[in-house]
Amino acid sequence: MSLILSTMNPHYSCPPPPPQKYRTSFEAPESQVEFPTQQRRWDDSEREQLAKTIDQSSLFYWKGPQTALLIKRFQMYYPLEYVMPCSSGTAAIHIAIAAIGTQPGDEIITSPITDVGTVTGILYQQAVPVFADIDPHGYGLDPADVRRKITPRTKAILAVHLAGNPCDLRSLREIADEHNLVLIEDCAQAWGAMYRGRPVGTLGHIGCYSFNDFKHISCGDGGIVASNDERFGPRLQKYGDKAYDRETETRRPEFLAPNYRISEPQSAIAAVQMLRMWELTGRNSELGISLSRKLQGIPGVQTPRVDKSDRCTFWFYMFRLNFHELSCDREAFVEALHAEGIPAKGGYISVPIYKYPLFQNHNFFGGRWPVKELGLTSMDYTMVSCPESEILLSDAVTTPIHKSMDERYIEEVARAVRYVAEYYAKNL
Repeated sequence: MSLILSTMNPHYSCPPPPPQKYRTSFEAPESQVEFPTQQRRWDDSEREQLAKTIDQSSLFYWKGPQTALLIKRFQMYYPLEYVMPCSSGTAAIHIAIAAIGTQPGDEIITSPITDVGTVTGILYQQAVPVFADIDPHGYGLDPADVRRKITPRTKAILAVHLAGNPCDLRSLREIADEHNLVLIEDCAQAWGAMYRGRPVGTLGHIGCYSFNDFKHISCGDGGIVASNDERFGPRLQKYGDKAYDRETETRRPEFLAPNYRISEPQSAIAAVQMLRMWELTGRNSELGISLSRKLQGIPGVQTPRVDKSDRCTFWFYMFRLNFHELSCDREAFVEALHAEGIPAKGGYISVPIYKYPLFQNHNFFGGRWPVKELGLTSMDYTMVSCPESEILLSDAVTTPIHKSMDERYIEEVARAVRYVAEYYAKNL
């Protein structure tokens, strides 16, 4: 059931914050733990691997030793036969959307709480993003709403593993199989995440991953799209490389495809990062689970639900505020956490992406939307509403999680959240 914001009441007013910047009324300042900054994620191992590229006669990806090494190491964790390293996670998704044979006007069901890169490839292929609501506890696609959004034009479901928490993949795959749809997994925020013991990206038909500078593991920018499906897997390389057939060295493109190639230096760094993937994401998982345990039972605080059979790798940590139990708004709660020395912000993105001006104005191609002008869709994003998503982005609070943190810092985060929540708790 949705949480209802008491701040929607026009007569609502937030009580004043605790006096003297919170901490002085709680415990001594010397107990404060400083926020641990993210340590540099590359060292001599990456430097040595990069140095090897300088001795190469070419830095081109095809048959390049660094890209071959990256693919091999990726497959150590992700048993997918067809692997195309590419320039970004956005590129990986676009390649997947194109490789499944998406036609103008086809509909792709996806989450409204994600990076815009999730839908960029859909729009470029002249398809139509259809937004299904989210599970308010785990933050992934709600399978029931996905079912409601299926039409004769539906081509695929694009599941987003937000913040490293696996979606309900079993239900989504059952829906996809039942309706002859393709299930694509956006794993950009979910390196190392597991669903019922299997790596995310391997339960759908195609998995998409990101090496962006801000992800769990990185080479600055880069990505991978991979599949075991014989229908789509062999097409991934061509759709990321101008439709060139590198195996036969033939340059006679049969369809339109962009240049989304990775380079050998990027692959060199990513290949080293892959060796650390399990360790780095494991630390995130441990810290996130520990924080959830410590936040249990705090008035007005709802922790993310992670199935005990799954592995969430917490690209960030997001909890929700229940304003039935709190006498403040989110801004005051976040401000109080800042005063406690805890970095936090309201929400993840400010609004669901269908509320971005891009969608509200249907400004996809120079102020126009060809598929609508041609009568291939009747979609009007000004009329779209996903209530659970909108409420979550109004009451959620996020705080960073990374490997440089320790249990003492997690204790400090939990202590600060508890203190602020108890100060603002209503006497119900």
